[in-house]
Amino acid sequence: MAEATDDRLRLLIERIERLEEEKKGIADDIRDVYAEAKAVGYDVKIMRQIIRLRKMEPNDRSEMETILDTYKAALGMG
Repeated sequence: MAEATDDRLRLLIERIERLEEEKKGIADDIRDVYAEAKAVGYDVKIMRQIIRLRKMEPNDRSEMETILDTYKAALGMG
């Protein structure tokens, strides 16, 4: 039984290691796309914000925007 458990653990660890390597490769690819966007004149900081907003549920995004507007108004920022 211990040998089967050890094999299963080893396989799980190796699988995680492969996925971590894939994740690193994908992160490198994303970094390259941002570099390309910057090279052609896009504002990468704003692109990252847009991507974050697009991940949000519409109701959550609307609520966040309302609160942001309220805070900005309270601080005299428009």
